[in-house]
Parts: sequence; structure tokens; C-alpha cells
Amino acid sequence: MIASDNSRMPDSAAPPSSTAPDAPPARPRPASLADLFWSCSFMALQGFGGVIAIVQREMVDRKQWMTRQEFIEEWAVAQIMPGPNVLNLSILMGNRYFGWRGSVVAVAGILSLPLLVLMLLAMLFSGVADAPVAQGAMRGMGAIVAGLVAATGLRMVEGLRQNVMGGLVCILLGVTAFVLIALLRLPLAWALLGLGSLACVWAWRQIGRAEVQAASGRAP
Repeated sequence: MIASDNSRMPDSAAPPSSTAPDAPPARPRPASLADLFWSCSFMALQGFGGVIAIVQREMVDRKQWMTRQEFIEEWAVAQIMPGPNVLNLSILMGNRYFGWRGSVVAVAGILSLPLLVLMLLAMLFSGVADAPVAQGAMRGMGAIVAGLVAATGLRMVEGLRQNVMGGLVCILLGVTAFVLIALLRLPLAWALLGLGSLACVWAWRQIGRAEVQAASGRAP
């Protein structure tokens, strides 16, 4: 009787078991262009007196589409670009997920519905603009806007701890910028040019040092 060849097959012929590590979980992101549009519209409709605080809460804390460090970096780019800061940020945010189409949709979401609301409020407010109650309400809204901006700045400080320049250097640059612009009344362009150049040089130096240390750590 002829023995079956299958009984003499070596164990190595068996299919190897999969030992590949599990892939990291996908990061949250907009499900579609429609999701991006309605998310931007919802943020803009909440932003009475300023949208940036709402954007940080929605994008970083609630939806987690961006990390705090990514938000700080893109907000810094939006600050130095010409045009409204929030629109610049929406362009960068939309481009991150869907390219130029995402930028167009994000800007449309930021502007469309709030523009309709603004036109309606302007027509209603025009009839009571000279009333003392209305003027007092506008002054009160100015105080709220200042508080929103200050709160957003304080929350962004937390993300600077992981900045390549170092937390202490970031704080010193921030304090210097405040002194130059708020106290000395230096034009924003000159402050950005001077401090921005120093920050770029220091960051380039720190990145180079980090790369050298990483290379030496990998060396045998």
C-alpha cells in the first residue's frame, strides 16, 4: 500500500501565521465634504464675537480632527497670512482633508449661513442703533470678545509644551510680542518679521539638534 505524500510533507509547507502588528487606529476626520460644510457652518453660527475659541473647542476637543499642536501651528500660519484669520484657518483646515475642494467648502461653510444671519440682524438693529440700551449691549459684547480671545490664548499655551523650541522660549517670545504690539504699539508686520525670524532660526537649530541626537541613538 502506497503511503500518502501528504503525510510526509514538512511542517514548513504549512502557511505561515500572520504576526504583523495591528495597524494604528485611523484618526478622526470629516466623513465627507458635506460634513465639513455643516461643521464649519455650525461653528460660525456659534461664534458671536469671535469664532476662534469655538473652532478650537470643536476641532480639537470635541471632534478631535486636529491635535492641539496642529491647531497652534495652523493658527500661526493663518495669523501671518493676509486676510481674516478665521477664513485663513478654514482654508488650511479644508485643504488638510480634501485639498482645494475642502478649502472652498470650508470657506463657504464659514460664510454662508452667518452672512444671512448678519443681514437679518443688521436690518433689525438699524432701527434701534441709537437707543442707549443697544449701545450698552454692544459695549458689553466687546468685553465678552476680549474674554474669549484671552481664554483661547491661555488654552493654546498648553500645546506649547511639546513645541520643538521649548516651552520657556515660546513663552518669552509670546510675552515679547505682547509688549511690542500692545504696549509699544509696534506695527504687527514689523513684530512678525523680527520675532518670526528669530523663532524660525531657533526652531531650525532645535530641529537639527534633535535629528543629530536621534541619529546618534540609532548608531550601533
